[in-house]
Amino acid sequence: MADLGGAGERRLLTGWGRTAPTAATVVRPRTAAEVADALRAAAAPGGRGAIARGRGRAYGDAAQCAGGIVLDCADLAPGLRLDADAGTATASAGTGLAGLTAHLLARGFFVPVTPGTRHVTVGGAVAADIHGKNHHADSSFGAHVRSLRLVTPDGAERTVGPDRDPDLFWATVGGMGLTGVITEATFDVPRVATSAVRVDTDRVPDLDAALDLMAATDHRYRYTVCWIDLLARGAATGRGVLTRAHHAEAADLPPRARRDPLRYRPRTAAVAPPLVPPGLLNRWTVRAFNTAYHARAPRRERGRVQSLSGFFHPLDAVAGWNRLYGPHGLVQYQFAVPFGAEDELRRIVAGLSAAGAPSFLTVLKRFGAGTPAPLSFPRPGWTLALDLPADLPGLARLLRACDERVLAAGGRIYLAKDSRAAPAAVHAMYPDLAAWRAVRDRVDPDRVLTSDLARRLDL
Repeated sequence: MADLGGAGERRLLTGWGRTAPTAATVVRPRTAAEVADALRAAAAPGGRGAIARGRGRAYGDAAQCAGGIVLDCADLAPGLRLDADAGTATASAGTGLAGLTAHLLARGFFVPVTPGTRHVTVGGAVAADIHGKNHHADSSFGAHVRSLRLVTPDGAERTVGPDRDPDLFWATVGGMGLTGVITEATFDVPRVATSAVRVDTDRVPDLDAALDLMAATDHRYRYTVCWIDLLARGAATGRGVLTRAHHAEAADLPPRARRDPLRYRPRTAAVAPPLVPPGLLNRWTVRAFNTAYHARAPRRERGRVQSLSGFFHPLDAVAGWNRLYGPHGLVQYQFAVPFGAEDELRRIVAGLSAAGAPSFLTVLKRFGAGTPAPLSFPRPGWTLALDLPADLPGLARLLRACDERVLAAGGRIYLAKDSRAAPAAVHAMYPDLAAWRAVRDRVDPDRVLTSDLARRLDL
């Protein structure tokens, strides 16, 4: 491997699921030139390739590169700039959504899309084309990006966008970091009046009720999500709690809060212990939690004012919550099926319920229009995400059966969450993979940019 000038540290890395650790040399470039140097080192004889990494919140192995170089992008310049007149923000790839959100809210703006955690980076948001509770209304993060700067393995720093080398731009959106190292992004940011949302809640008795109510009312709301109880059976299969929200106006806040309507102080309420014994989250403890959560939820409530962090990122209140799954870690499984495949969705939920899948965080959402990005996950339809202990007996067999049903329905799984799928299944789920490979081969013919995920799935 080429000399990195003494920089870099050999480290063992995993995704957020804490499975399949591999070792790589981690470097922290500060400039595009240093990114180019690292890519040249990865391309040298004996090199094992390179991949960029943000906060390590991909659940599987997307930001690992066994034996190669991992570029930790936290220190990348130039930082963060807001153009209030244009309604855009420009941020370095290593900018975290937590800091970005605080910066924007202080000035009356919000991020266009936020996933279930604020601890992801702008570069990761583009590479995984993240989605949130507003996909049915606003699509995914890539739909709001105006331009990207990225360094390709030939050392060139390129500026791309929907109207400037669009093939490379859309191959990068959702491209899992395999078309270039993103150094900066410019994207639209919406104006908001407060740091709160106004939430409507309905407790639903089963999956059919959830599907019907979401289909009938989602168009009225900016944000929607339904928590599903996967351990409920019989007539209660798929029962849940549906929450829908709009950004609150100042007049919606209690009088005292109106003095500082954009105040944003997300807190960490607890820290997971560093060592948790195996089996803490099992079907009995999760069933007790799910039953209590469903019972405590309002049957029907309208207009509750809630903080942005409480509505969007409830799990962030527990630092290191992934450790609660014990030393073997967790697998998050997320799939999407198109509208019209509701029967297949019902069969998958019934199968998971019958198997006693102990997921205490199972969420159902509706996707709206997607982007032209060939590897972007969201397409119009339904998506379900669930967390399961990685050492759950029969897990591999259970999820393979889910893969088969998803594929039969014309659906797909989310690469940013995957840690175990078979290459053939993923290739069939992403029919535009060949078009994506053609663009990737144009800018990286030697496939310097790679990852454990790319190798495992033969991308």
